[in-house]
Amino acid sequence: QVQLVESGGGLVQAGGSLRLSCAASGNIFSFNTMGWYRRAPGKQRELVATIPSIGSYIYADSVKGRFTISRDNTKNTVYLQMNSLKPEDTAVYYCHVNNYFWGQGTQVTVSS
Repeated sequence: QVQLVESGGGLVQAGGSLRLSCAASGNIFSFNTMGWYRRAPGKQRELVATIPSIGSYIYADSVKGRFTISRDNTKNTVYLQMNSLKPEDTAVYYCHVNNYFWGQGTQVTVSS
């Protein structure tokens, strides 16, 4: 069993920054894919960024150049550094492992 706990969300003004963290416990291995999705009010869930076990990182076009995903396998933690935030980034952000295990979500609100 895997448990994921997100943190770091909050309220920020447009142009500001936030750093989300997702700590995983359980049977997590460095070859697992980890990443972030988000769901804005009234919209479908959207992939934000993914770190595969091998290969290139994946970013949504809407966040390229502003968000950076990283992971620390020694801590079983994945991070999402979000810079130059926009009101349209407002959403609940969820981390995942292998698109199978999910965290409870953390709210990010960007005011204009």
